[in-house]
Amino acid sequence: MIVMLCRNRVADFPRWKAVFDSHAQAHRAAGLRLRDLWREVEEPNNVFFVFEVIRPDKAQAFISDPAAAETGKSSGVLDAEYHFLETSAGY
Repeated sequence: MIVMLCRNRVADFPRWKAVFDSHAQAHRAAGLRLRDLWREVEEPNNVFFVFEVIRPDKAQAFISDPAAAETGKSSGVLDAEYHFLETSAGY
């Protein structure tokens, strides 16, 4: 299974979360299924989330799209990281 581990540092969590939630259909269309979302205890505007990646090609295209960067910026994302990870049985 492939997952996408993400970290966003945001200006205002409630504003960011509202935009994030409003894009649930776009995430699904990009082959992404949200598995979990966390906020850092000491820095609650540091958000971590994991998507199961159903379609790696579509997921990569989604996060590379300039429109996604613009949406992130408008939602208050200050910086972000995205990592595609593959589970490894036996570890």
